[in-house]
Amino acid sequence: MELLEGMEAPSFCLQDYDGKNLCLSDFKGNWVVLYFYPKDMTPGCTKEACDFRDNNSFFKKKNIFVIGISRDDEKSHKKFAEKYNLNFPILSDKNGEVCKKYGVLVEKNMYGKKTIGIERSTFIINPEGKLEKIFRKVKVENHLKEVIDFFEGKI
Repeated sequence: MELLEGMEAPSFCLQDYDGKNLCLSDFKGNWVVLYFYPKDMTPGCTKEACDFRDNNSFFKKKNIFVIGISRDDEKSHKKFAEKYNLNFPILSDKNGEVCKKYGVLVEKNMYGKKTIGIERSTFIINPEGKLEKIFRKVKVENHLKEVIDFFEGKI
């Protein structure tokens, strides 16, 4: 079933890079920017994470929580977060269960080799736990501006 704006955001609990469990329900009553990215330490994913990091004061001021998810393990996330001083949680979805719930796993074709990977996507979840805005096939270059523009008109 495809997720649509206005639907209930699928619940999840995943571990951060310190092994701490974080659940979507922990953020009930707050806005959440939940973004899925393909891989730690790659150029596009690093730029996206650093864009969120560098603008985290905007989100904090408005009581918006940013959460990143990829299929990398906790060890990879810890290196990524420490290297780039990330100031928000990144969660490990090693088995891809949450990625499946959000419909972000797609077939990718790289150099003729087909693999299943994460399609860069962002979900804005409102304080009631509903999907307020969905960005699919995200292009990193202007994505942060799109997210901030969304909130500028909202809260």
